[in-house]
Amino acid sequence: MGRWEPDAAGRLQLAAMTLFQERGYPAVTVTEIAERAGVTKRTFFNHFTDKREVLFAGAEDFQTSVVAHVLGAGQELEPIESALQALTRGGLELSGYREYARARRELIASSTELQERDLIKTNTLASAIAGALRERQVPARVATLTAQAAVAVFNTAYADWVDSGAADFETLVQRALVDLREAVG
Repeated sequence: MGRWEPDAAGRLQLAAMTLFQERGYPAVTVTEIAERAGVTKRTFFNHFTDKREVLFAGAEDFQTSVVAHVLGAGQELEPIESALQALTRGGLELSGYREYARARRELIASSTELQERDLIKTNTLASAIAGALRERQVPARVATLTAQAAVAVFNTAYADWVDSGAADFETLVQRALVDLREAVG
């Protein structure tokens, strides 16, 4: 494959995932990913800061989308409803990536380094949602708790979606919310 083929980022993601699955995350280098994708190491670093970020590509776009949905939600919605509606809309954009999501989850579970990065990304998302809720005049403490709860509900629904193959992500989110409400009484 030539270096000037389109979608270098997509090819790098595919190459990385393939290599990670073949040999395990720690055994793969950036140089090997770039070679498999048919690009230079420099091209890799034009798209990703390190090999971990290949698995988290799109997190910033997802977060931007979720924040925009929170800010655009109707004022009649309770904070948890606006946050979950925003996360659900963002989650629907991921619906074509179930197999990738399953493989990604297995890779993250196999590496404490990746688990740490995943927690950082999750915390960053919750902080961004809390900020958007504060812009909607939700008190800071309530915004923080709401955002953290909404992300927990989303992550639970997302795991259910990956495992079950259920097509209706919104139903899975609502089911996880019911479970959360039952858990906190």
